[in-house]
Amino acid sequence: MRIAVVGAGAVGGVFGARLAAAGHDVTFIARGATLAVLRARGLQLDSVHGDVQLPMVQATDDPASVGPVELVLVGVKATQVAAIAPTLAPLLGPATAVIPLQNGVEASVQLAAALGNDHILEGLCRVIAEQAAPGHVRHMAVTPLLEFGPRAGHPPAPAVAAAIPAIAEAVRGAGLQALIPADMAVALWEKFLFIEPIGVVCAATGESFGPVRTVPETRELVDRALDEVIAVGQAVGVTWPADAKRTVWQRYDGLPPDERTSMARDLLARRPSEFEAQTAAVGRLGRSFGVPTPVHDVLAALLQPRVIAAI
Repeated sequence: MRIAVVGAGAVGGVFGARLAAAGHDVTFIARGATLAVLRARGLQLDSVHGDVQLPMVQATDDPASVGPVELVLVGVKATQVAAIAPTLAPLLGPATAVIPLQNGVEASVQLAAALGNDHILEGLCRVIAEQAAPGHVRHMAVTPLLEFGPRAGHPPAPAVAAAIPAIAEAVRGAGLQALIPADMAVALWEKFLFIEPIGVVCAATGESFGPVRTVPETRELVDRALDEVIAVGQAVGVTWPADAKRTVWQRYDGLPPDERTSMARDLLARRPSEFEAQTAAVGRLGRSFGVPTPVHDVLAALLQPRVIAAI
């Protein structure tokens, strides 16, 4: 399969490296230091599932030089999607599927606004990884999973819909997991419910998963943040499973105690983060639908100095 991976950071690096190692024709769309390293010495993936060293990869900062591909995986940070979306048009052919991998609930809308509905699928991924350095990605935990499918209310072109099984087969053949949920809107918000509440509390406290879920006061704070995301999701139109919150807590209690979400790691390091697409989005959507989000409002205010420092 001919694939373009937009962004060669943590997520793009994990999925792109595995797909390239499996023999697919993968081109990374990157820039700056990452592009320079990819061109000079390839991509290194250190993974709990086995390392991958790709001494030579295809990489460019110009999607027009790549031409149409069968699959576009958008792995940049959620806050970068709207800006890069128009540049991806040269990658589109009649049956090209575009799948966002971001944490958040707005990426597919931003991609469709620039590229049209025909090519855009809903998507998300699950993995704990980080960019250790340009061209060097570290995968610490969680078997990489890609969930994707048609957007609610916006079915893709027939040729794109027909390509979904082949995409799933390619992902699985690369040693990754692929899942096509019955309702991608619910899947997207379930991922958001999992990643955001504990991430924002980790960022605000400076602690990792272990202390945050063990100390009663911070555990209660996470629980109240979960309630707010559930309420906002309901206002948007999500029909939550009855056990949504209990399922998230089961997963939280099984996370590596010394790890954090990518948003928390970035905020604590004063790097550009997905704060606007995650924590700020909860408050923004809450206000637009008349749903109070007092926990998120306070945590967002506490984190603003770090957000500003990273600009």
